[in-house]
Amino acid sequence: MNIHEYQAKQVLKGFGAPVAEGVAITSVEEAEGAARQLPGPLYVVKSQIHAGGRGKGKFKELGPDAKGGVRLAKSVEEAVAHAKEMLGNTLVTKQTGDAGKQVNRLYIEDGADIDRELYLSLLVDRAVGKVAFVVSTEGGMDIETVAEETPDKIVNVPIDPVQGVTEADAKALCDALKLEGEARSDGMSLFPILYKAFMDKDMSLLEINPLIVMENGRLRVLDAKVSFDGNALFRHDDIKALRDETEEDAKEIEASKYDLAYVALDGTIGCMVNGAGLAMATMDIIKLYGKEPANFLDVGGGATTEKVTAAFKIITADPNVKGILVNIFGGIMRCDVIAEGVVTAVKDVGLKVPLVVRLEGTNVEKGKAILDQSGLDITAADDLDDAAKKIVAAVG
Repeated sequence: MNIHEYQAKQVLKGFGAPVAEGVAITSVEEAEGAARQLPGPLYVVKSQIHAGGRGKGKFKELGPDAKGGVRLAKSVEEAVAHAKEMLGNTLVTKQTGDAGKQVNRLYIEDGADIDRELYLSLLVDRAVGKVAFVVSTEGGMDIETVAEETPDKIVNVPIDPVQGVTEADAKALCDALKLEGEARSDGMSLFPILYKAFMDKDMSLLEINPLIVMENGRLRVLDAKVSFDGNALFRHDDIKALRDETEEDAKEIEASKYDLAYVALDGTIGCMVNGAGLAMATMDIIKLYGKEPANFLDVGGGATTEKVTAAFKIITADPNVKGILVNIFGGIMRCDVIAEGVVTAVKDVGLKVPLVVRLEGTNVEKGKAILDQSGLDITAADDLDDAAKKIVAAVG
């Protein structure tokens, strides 16, 4: 689960991280009051969407010469003017795709005098099986660009899960970021704070870009991007309360209600599969034969008829879907349950696009019989290759 920048900063502030004062707003009418709560005289007006690259982004409605989604203001009046332009308009960044995202929230924050911009993130390094800090002196840039062009400027410091951030770890991070004086002292305190926040709140990513050294020599978290492990949210009601469903795909929200692993994609062939590996293979073979999958959807090993019905309805709710491929290998999952779910869903919502079904495994004959006797226009397939060829031909 992702949260907004201002929410991430509040979470980190609760652990003692240094962040600027700021106020989140959802209407232009709140902008003046929000700005006047801050010390000034410099303000930063930030679009709050679940996507990076906001500063370099462009608003669809404002033309190519308009300023981006993060703007400086030297007066309260200028901050209000920015809010009027930004709220309700669509911000397009590298991460949103061409469709962009509507800006429904802004964060008006006190400005900072910046001396240096640094990069810091915490993530799970699966190569070593530990949470690791990834840091660079090249803050404010796309870390992918830094990794490609100057990989020697990125330092990885894995943390022992038993000891946590040791003094030696903190010194190594300070050295990597070339911190001196008060900034170094702040770093020695900040790095254990960030690690504790990451672990205590079951984060999957904590990215601070940039972490700044201010002209007074102190460190400050200037931007923050945080993602949480969805499987651990049951432990964190306070984090669940931060969820902004307007930032999520409606189909993905519906899928989460049934514990379906669903991710919307840009293709035209809807997929319903059991097992993540088989789902990936199904998507690959669709691409092999010249089409693109419209989604990743894993119904899991213990799906019920109700769950399968819900999955089918979610797929058909996507207007981009021109055909559907159901690919089930029944080990724990029973093919007759899948068949009953498909038949129930088709009778409920109708079938307006080609449907190819491949069943194999437990109760496969019962499943095929249910489909055959349904009277529905369903194309059977013998194996995955056959299924992919048939659905691509039907759509193409």
